[in-house]
Amino acid sequence: MAVILAFCWVYIRKFQSRQESEVVSTITAICALAIALITSALLPVDIFLVSFMKYPNGTYKEWAANNETRGQIEDTVLYGYYTLYSIILFCVFLWIPFVYFYYEERDDDNVNKCSQVKNALKYTVGFIIVCVVLLLIGAFVPLQAPPGQNSTQWEKVQYLFEELGSGHGLPALSFSISSLTLIGMLAVITYTAYGMSVLPLNLIKGTRSVLYERLENTEDIEDVEHQIEKLKAKCKDGRPLSSRDRHNLQELEGKLQVLRRRGRHLEIAERNCCTKVGSALRPFKILLGVFFILVALLFTVALFISNLDKAFHSAGISTGFIIFGTNLTNPLNELLLALQPVFPLDYILITIITMYFVLTSMAGIRNMGIWFFWIRLYKIRPKRTRPQALLFLCMILLLIVLHTSYMIYSLAPQYVMYGSQKYLNTSCLDECTVTRSYLFLHKFWFFSTIYYFGNWAFIGAFLIGLVVSCCRGKKSVIEGEVEADDSDMSDDEYVH
Repeated sequence: MAVILAFCWVYIRKFQSRQESEVVSTITAICALAIALITSALLPVDIFLVSFMKYPNGTYKEWAANNETRGQIEDTVLYGYYTLYSIILFCVFLWIPFVYFYYEERDDDNVNKCSQVKNALKYTVGFIIVCVVLLLIGAFVPLQAPPGQNSTQWEKVQYLFEELGSGHGLPALSFSISSLTLIGMLAVITYTAYGMSVLPLNLIKGTRSVLYERLENTEDIEDVEHQIEKLKAKCKDGRPLSSRDRHNLQELEGKLQVLRRRGRHLEIAERNCCTKVGSALRPFKILLGVFFILVALLFTVALFISNLDKAFHSAGISTGFIIFGTNLTNPLNELLLALQPVFPLDYILITIITMYFVLTSMAGIRNMGIWFFWIRLYKIRPKRTRPQALLFLCMILLLIVLHTSYMIYSLAPQYVMYGSQKYLNTSCLDECTVTRSYLFLHKFWFFSTIYYFGNWAFIGAFLIGLVVSCCRGKKSVIEGEVEADDSDMSDDEYVH
């Protein structure tokens, strides 16, 4: 917990705007990011507990031989998921929207504190209504065959309430979380897939020379200044400029401002000796980049094999493409099972996989910014990210973490479902304990079907991102720090 909170504090403070930082938004962003990381850490614990119940020969250990004892452990893990997923619902549908709209209203100077709170609550009510609707749908969607047509109305109503009580709220929460996971799937396809390609390739290719960039920028400034002088020379005799020339002059003056800001940032980068530090770390970055790209390729191959296995050996679309076990050799699944005898290597690896998805997602969001279809809403930049952008960032990461559990299940289905359990008879279903995560992932078959096709989209997005990242040249040493729509005041936020 201490490590996670420390990481969240450092990460948020790294990107937080110095001019617009606020205590409430900072605490909200740190807590939301911490909840995302803690939730992602629950899956390895879930797998460890179901595996720890058995000996390598397939028999239950003495303390786990009793069904009641195993049930208590399963319930404990289930309550852990209940708690964390409920907190995620609270963050996504109440806490983060309220804080976001509160600061949106703050931009209006004529609005007082009371009006800010009222307006923020008014907009947040819409999110709460959506949450309640999802919970009700999940609570009353029948998972078993309903009573026949000859049943009375009371018997049908009684059946619905029995369905509601039989799962102890699991269907309601599972439906709500699965609905959010669909949004998380879109974020994974957009940001994680791109981050898996851009992060390692940026480490391998490195950055451009700051001296060369300064020289190039100086030449660009001189060229633009020369063009501006030529346009202004047209009106020296008192003649007005044409509308076309005025438009060109405005564009050139705006471009000149950007180039001058860029020059100041390059000067600061050179003065801070960031290039010397980068040169010293260059071999390490190349090795790390190679490692990350190999991991990304391994994940893509494992995901392709898993989806292919489901396509050939599952019961089809009407069952959510669910399979019990593996029919095709999955390298990642086999690696986890091979590491199992050497405790705790398999749990370390599954934790690394989980954190890898989180880090590549952060890299994808950092490089792309936050978009709504073709409209970019916010940029994520060190020391200059607005509070609203940080809240969006943390909400996206919360949704991505929800889908990460299914992604890891797809990468190593047998291991995530049963851990390292062995069985004595031919039917593992009767003798092995299923992870609680699996119950959340496959409560509703139609969500599993959508996730299956989402995996194919993820593979395609990763390959496209890999090609794009390979074709791009080295990034600037001040990549993303200066853009055309920045104001001169934004330079004050840059750390000198």
